[in-house]
Amino acid sequence: MKTPSQFHPRENNRMLRRLVVASVVFTAACAGQQKPAENADTAAKPQTTEERVRIGNQPAFDVATCFPRELTLPPSNQAVVVGAMLTTRPEVMECLVAPTSRGAAEKTVVTVKTTVTDASATHAVTGENLTPEGQQCIQAVVDKLVKPQPLAKGAQPLESTSTFEHDTTSSSSVKFGINEGSDYSGAIRLAQPGWCDCYANAKDSTPPVLTARVTLVKGQPLSEVVFEPSGSTEGDQLAACLKTKLAAVPAKATSDKLTYPHRFVHFNSGGSEASSTLPPNLRFFQLELIRNQRAADAAIAVGDRVNTALSYDGVVKKYNATKNTGLVQEMTSKCKAYVEAAQGVVKALEAQQSVDQASLTLVQELKATDAEGWAPVETASKAALDATKEDLTKASSEAQSAPGLCPKVSYGDAKPKKK
Repeated sequence: MKTPSQFHPRENNRMLRRLVVASVVFTAACAGQQKPAENADTAAKPQTTEERVRIGNQPAFDVATCFPRELTLPPSNQAVVVGAMLTTRPEVMECLVAPTSRGAAEKTVVTVKTTVTDASATHAVTGENLTPEGQQCIQAVVDKLVKPQPLAKGAQPLESTSTFEHDTTSSSSVKFGINEGSDYSGAIRLAQPGWCDCYANAKDSTPPVLTARVTLVKGQPLSEVVFEPSGSTEGDQLAACLKTKLAAVPAKATSDKLTYPHRFVHFNSGGSEASSTLPPNLRFFQLELIRNQRAADAAIAVGDRVNTALSYDGVVKKYNATKNTGLVQEMTSKCKAYVEAAQGVVKALEAQQSVDQASLTLVQELKATDAEGWAPVETASKAALDATKEDLTKASSEAQSAPGLCPKVSYGDAKPKKK
């Protein structure tokens, strides 16, 4: 009886390392997300002194944090744990938006060390430039969302380390003390995670970008907010909900009157595709967030394939040593699981390849408008797509040969054929 001859631990580890590098190198275009929107009309009109004040603290909000993924994980191994941890990126990065979660440096590096034994699984969060408040937030996230299965009795402990990097120049973040408009925008952004009821219809989609005119008046505890028409029923409904939430954000204006535009940019890591309503540069970042989740799915799928290959290998070795025909049914069942897991890797990588291709196509369109800025991103996007294609080719080959390793069965009903 044959075993999965194409199962190579080193090859799987190499593939896993590729998968966890889930984001293509960004350009400075990301900084544009935190600038107030301008259009031809507002640019042509004379602006007041207050309107000319640069307002920051308007980074994008990932609505996926309102709908954390509920994972049903296969038995624990390196790939499964790494993939599971990768799914938490939206929540971990949201923890780092608040300035109280970070130190004075621009870059924050978070390390999560996961230890799985035959009794439990634990996560230890540490970091560079990470405050106790940030550590506590991330600890709560990973403890809640990543629950690896304990190992088999007597198995050696499994250790896995995951790293998250946050940079205030490119990652969503809030910084207070710039000016009162920026400070109020920062308060709005920190309140957004509590407004998930407004995003109830956006679990699988990306809400549109919305722009509101915010007016702060000295002595008035609440701001005056007027949203611009969004052009869609969905957008107008979201704007109406957000307007009610903004009424609860205290305003403490020191100027007599300050009016400025506040832009609500939304992403959704859990979306199935990038929204066509997003501007092209924002669509690129949306695709990157989706790719991160596709990479997580592929890593978990690889882990499942490893588990099923080892399980089938074990029973085959037992059969070859004993020639016990009573093991045939178990071999049939375990090999069927291996075949399905091998096909699962292919499916996951196909989904990732689709996102990689969409991202590259979009980057090439953006390059036509800014060749210097997007050229390095195009290079990185091509490399990411080529790597996924290579992994998919190897995974497809294994999936195609997998049924030939099994006892002759009908995979429709998983019953041995009579000879």
